[in-house]
Amino acid sequence: MSDSDENRSIPSVIVDPDDYNEVVKKLDRIDEKVEFANSEIAQRIGKKIGRDIGILYGAVTGILIFLIYISVSSMF
Repeated sequence: MSDSDENRSIPSVIVDPDDYNEVVKKLDRIDEKVEFANSEIAQRIGKKIGRDIGILYGAVTGILIFLIYISVSSMF
């Protein structure tokens, strides 16, 4: 083999299967924690947006009821 063939070869590493499985389990636990934190953040953002939309709908409904009341009371 020439020097260029050695540079292009894929390095191989031998790992104990038990160590590999342990690392994969740790990574899975970390992934679950990150996913849980992200879902909690998304839920809080959703609650804030829902509250803001509810306030907006309430204000618009209140204004409409007020305008209808004013227009009806001016007729009598």
